[in-house]
Amino acid sequence: MHRTLQKYFGYSEFRPLQEDIIRDVLDGKDTFVLMPTGGGKSICYQIPALMMDGLAIVVSPLISLMKDQVDGLVSNGIAAAYLNSTLSYREQQETTRAIVDGHVKILYVAPERLCMKSTLELLKYVNISLFAIDEAHCISQWGHDFRPEYRRLGFLKEKFPDIPVIGLTATATPKVKDDTIKMLKLRSPSVYVASFNRSNLSYEIRQKKNTFGDLEDLLKSHDGDSGIIYCNSRKSVESLSRKLNNKGFHTLPYHAGLSDSKRHEHQERFIRDDVDIIVATVAFGMGIDKPNVRFVVHYDLPKNIEGYYQETGRGGRDGLECECVLYFSRGDWYKIKYFIDKMSKKSERDIATVKLREMIDFCESTTCRRKVLLGYFGEELESDYCGGCDVCLKPRDTYDASEAARVLLSCVDEVNERFGLTHVVDIISGSRAKKIKSYKHDRLKSYATGEGYTKSEWLDMAREMVRLGFLDVKGAKYPLLNLNKQSREVLAGGEVWLTRPSDAVAAKPGKPKTTISRSPTSKSNSSNNARSSTSVSKTSNSKSTTSKKTTSKTTASKKSTATKKSKRVPTPISRPDKKLFDRLKKLRKRLAEDEDVPPYIIFADTSLRQMAVKYPIRNEEFLDITGVGEFKLKKYGPVFMEEITRYLKGSK
Repeated sequence: MHRTLQKYFGYSEFRPLQEDIIRDVLDGKDTFVLMPTGGGKSICYQIPALMMDGLAIVVSPLISLMKDQVDGLVSNGIAAAYLNSTLSYREQQETTRAIVDGHVKILYVAPERLCMKSTLELLKYVNISLFAIDEAHCISQWGHDFRPEYRRLGFLKEKFPDIPVIGLTATATPKVKDDTIKMLKLRSPSVYVASFNRSNLSYEIRQKKNTFGDLEDLLKSHDGDSGIIYCNSRKSVESLSRKLNNKGFHTLPYHAGLSDSKRHEHQERFIRDDVDIIVATVAFGMGIDKPNVRFVVHYDLPKNIEGYYQETGRGGRDGLECECVLYFSRGDWYKIKYFIDKMSKKSERDIATVKLREMIDFCESTTCRRKVLLGYFGEELESDYCGGCDVCLKPRDTYDASEAARVLLSCVDEVNERFGLTHVVDIISGSRAKKIKSYKHDRLKSYATGEGYTKSEWLDMAREMVRLGFLDVKGAKYPLLNLNKQSREVLAGGEVWLTRPSDAVAAKPGKPKTTISRSPTSKSNSSNNARSSTSVSKTSNSKSTTSKKTTSKTTASKKSTATKKSKRVPTPISRPDKKLFDRLKKLRKRLAEDEDVPPYIIFADTSLRQMAVKYPIRNEEFLDITGVGEFKLKKYGPVFMEEITRYLKGSK
């Protein structure tokens, strides 16, 4: 395994879990892999494919992903191909002949193509080594990218019972994970769940205030960097792209309203570094392997946390830093809810509404962003300080809001937990609304007891109490406030500390007392914990609904694997020589244009950075660079080492 890894991919060590996953696949076991973007999922089936006899078939949902993957494999000296609608009849015939003759090791197909009668007929003449289902979460109706055509893939275990199937995804809640395993009909699968923590990504929520001006400043700080800006509508994409171009930025739009050819052109120009910034709807991104995205901006609110996590995950795939910024306004809720209400099925509307509410809670949370994100996917971050989000780096003060909390909770109790947040706040704010009078809630003891805070401040406090667990919310379309154990404890005299509002609060009720700052007890230790959390999730691998014999991979048993330093995510030994780095980028770009492939297919930025630190001018030195295998040493080594030699001699 290590020899194959070094020879074809240029890495000296595996990333956490990869070696165990590969061993299970080589042993013929069905396997499910949940690993974040950039975690190295492809290696988990590509290494077995190279080591096993026969043809490995990879199911991929996007044509663009197939081409990128095949280009990358071919550049490493691996016999790979794809079958899809972009090929001419002659090309399809040539590829088919190569498959039958045993000249292809890895074949990429779409789920629809795999299910075609002609494809199944072809497979009768082929020795199949394994099936890999990429973006496997698409099979689950609970997933945010549900695709009906994936539902048919359950036939693989029925038609090919002795061939191992490996399902891989970067985004799945525990519910989606279990549903995916069930729908793929995996038999006693080994289940691997890596940490969702992408420590090289920083997360920040910014209020929508002078948003365009703020975005301009952000883009100027990333001059020359590649980045993605997401908007929720085609109109917003076109408008923002045009405004940014007028300001001197080089951007291209991407959305479903463009023709297929135009979308493909814009995507290719971005992938090939011909343009720095792509402004897009969520139609852009799945399967994009571009590793050097240095910033991801959400100009509008994402519809759910899964989508947000996946979209931010398209940044920093090379393990280097990436800034993730989301512009938030509560008004976005109503825009998205408008489209949710148009869904035909009530069940779909309810699920989408709950997911949207969770997204709002994430934006308004005063808890470490990384901790909330990981918690959503069933993983616990031990420290409350990650050192890489706005909550941790710019903590807001808190104050004792116990008295105000008791006012709110008393009102919820008095209306028998039968009303929502807005109505409860209207009561304590002394609203004279028709609904208040019709229920005779203006006669309650808690009516107008909330003097001293504005309605907006009460709403903020109530939402924070829900997020902190002092109140429960039940129901999707009509969410009602409910008391819980913590609520009762507060009513009995317990304390509640909330985030201080941006404006000064009035004297009563719940006058702010001693202010404390939510700062960590030890930045260095907490930060180290965040960085080292690439180990297996504590709770993620303990259960599977498909079989009692499901392999359980525990944290303890994987410590040695998780703590290995992977050459693929190197720690820079010093700052790269920028002049040399820029020269190597230009050389890489020329070679990529000659070969008609994206620049990162030649070498990733991580490789060029190491070259700009170590100045390799001999074969053994060049082979020691991350991402340089034997094939790339032979193909690209001479020209890159010559460029480095010229630079060292002072040649222009």
